[in-house]
Amino acid sequence: MSSTMLNDPRTAPYNPATFYELAAPATATTARLARQFVCGTLQATGHPSLIDDACVCVSDAVANVVQHARVSALSVEVIVRPYRVVVAVRDGDPVRRPYGRLTAKAGDERGRGLILMNKLSHAFGVNLVWDGLHVVGKRVWFELRER
Repeated sequence: MSSTMLNDPRTAPYNPATFYELAAPATATTARLARQFVCGTLQATGHPSLIDDACVCVSDAVANVVQHARVSALSVEVIVRPYRVVVAVRDGDPVRRPYGRLTAKAGDERGRGLILMNKLSHAFGVNLVWDGLHVVGKRVWFELRER
């Protein structure tokens, strides 16, 4: 696990038994793999009520990396807590950062990912990934809570 995941206040205190990670190529089929990974993790850790929202959000985050970041690989991180989970998609492109639109028009086929993430999650954001004094990537994360 990278030390930058520890910098997010939603993940402290860190317990290694609750951290799961998938490393995958940044290809068109990776969104499906990421959904399966997150679905399996949430099912196995007793959070089935969060699966549908997590699958939508992780699909959009992975699709953004595949379409916009100029990287060959990405990772999906899941941190499980008793009543909430934090899911993050990390890539190694520090330059191309996501930006959110406030609305999407009815005919728009793109640009809805962060809007959906905002509606479905308790919180979401973007963290830069650092290696010493150098930015080496970014992490788009979202938090889901049991209702």
